Amino acid sequence: MLTARNLTKNYSNLQVLKGVDVTVNKGEIVTIVGSSGAGKSTLLHLLGTLDTPTTGEVFLHNTNITALRGRSLADFRNRHVGFIFQFHHLLPEFTAIENVCIPGFIRGRKKAEVKERALFLLETLGLHNRLDHRPNQLSGGEQQRVAVARALINNPEVIMADEPTGNLDSQNARELHQLFFKLRDQFGQTFIIVTHNEELAPLSDRQLVMKDGRIVSGA
Repeated sequence: MLTARNLTKNYSNLQVLKGVDVTVNKGEIVTIVGSSGAGKSTLLHLLGTLDTPTTGEVFLHNTNITALRGRSLADFRNRHVGFIFQFHHLLPEFTAIENVCIPGFIRGRKKAEVKERALFLLETLGLHNRLDHRPNQLSGGEQQRVAVARALINNPEVIMADEPTGNLDSQNARELHQLFFKLRDQFGQTFIIVTHNEELAPLSDRQLVMKDGRIVSGA
């Protein structure tokens, strides 16, 4: 489903990625692991169109997403890729259900349709009694589940998660990873997850181990 070929990324005189090839199949849960500075988040950002490679290409369903620019790139990202970050990036002035709806409204979908799906997702994630709560009224685990629902609102093919359990305690971290498997089985989503969690990473279908800007195993 997703293929990257010979990705490199340079910042001034620093080469962060050094020719990375990746293939991810539909429905896989893939973790990217390695020490700090190995290039994990950089690779995830390139795969998710948040950054562009110095050289190389990324294809999602035969679309060369590294060739897209401007509005075309933003529209493709909104439709096909969901994001979950270590910090939830929920908008504090909006309720849980409003935060979840925002990407759907940006896409231009009917408000009633978006709200119906947001309600379904939040209920699926056990937040039916938190719909009208603002982020500061939610626990860390609840905020992260709202972020998961927001990532799923447009039914993207792939979810990119960058240290999604980094701010959670061990119990909430374990529950979040279990949730990813539940969502994969229920909705068919693909997950690519950057993580330092040594307990949870092996639970994925496949681990990509990075060292010094390269994938050294799992590709």
